[in-house]
Amino acid sequence: MMASFTLPYFADEASLPTALPTAEDIESTTEIISERILGGAGKIVGVGDHFVVKYGVFVNLQEGQTMLFLQHSSIVPVPRIYALYQKPGPNNYTYNYIVMERIRGPTLASVWSKIGQMEKEAVVSKLRHILEEMRRLESPGGYCSFGRRGLADSLFDYGDDVESFNGPFETESDLNEAMIARYATEGYSKHKTQHFSRAFKDVYQNHAPVFTHADFQQKNLMFRKPPATTENGLVQWASTDLELVIIDWEFAGWYPSYWEYSRALFGCGAWKDDWGDWIDKMLEPYRNEYAWLYAFWSPYV
Repeated sequence: MMASFTLPYFADEASLPTALPTAEDIESTTEIISERILGGAGKIVGVGDHFVVKYGVFVNLQEGQTMLFLQHSSIVPVPRIYALYQKPGPNNYTYNYIVMERIRGPTLASVWSKIGQMEKEAVVSKLRHILEEMRRLESPGGYCSFGRRGLADSLFDYGDDVESFNGPFETESDLNEAMIARYATEGYSKHKTQHFSRAFKDVYQNHAPVFTHADFQQKNLMFRKPPATTENGLVQWASTDLELVIIDWEFAGWYPSYWEYSRALFGCGAWKDDWGDWIDKMLEPYRNEYAWLYAFWSPYV
């Protein structure tokens, strides 16, 4: 039976590195890590030596519940969750708070160009094992997010839709139809919509629901502690020190088996480095599915 985590959630005091920051501590900190959550209606901030907090109107506490699920049910490395709660904010808005462990090392994005072939192979081997473990997490039923709620990927739900298309879905056909229905509301040519509808019936079938991060990019992969830097600027580490942590779980859930590969390739951006080559070594390639989904995604970019 899948674990559940009621809200508000506060970790046992004995498991905390120090006292939790108050909402006032969080809102007054000057260490702003990011303010790019859905048009600025949320922030990620650092609070002291031990905490990072994601908070705001459009921050979804489901992300924290998903991380708690992974923390308690798998070996997938995520920042520890210390608190999940809500409080009233300005203008009658409700603010959500995810208080989590601070990871001290850099992102993989910031060091990828400074590591050699052997180090890249070690990173990819570690990540391949983690992704395999994720894909073994059994779905609570169909295609859904934790708690058998709807999928958070923007192809289904951008957060401000009057009508929701995000499920949960019993079958892959149901999921396909929701993507087409959402696409149709955007005002694109009905003939192009019909074209994709026909193609999806051929291309997207027999893909089991597997647990998926859905935003698997270098920027969302962090070293638990800073690796060493050589005199010529290269980054190295001992094999026993290679601890990676995956962050940003807001889109995670049980998607069709091709989704992680497709989203990971889409996240390569301008393809300025060799990251795309290594994705093929971490995930089973779904080249045909990716190509069709890329064509379908393009208007949203």
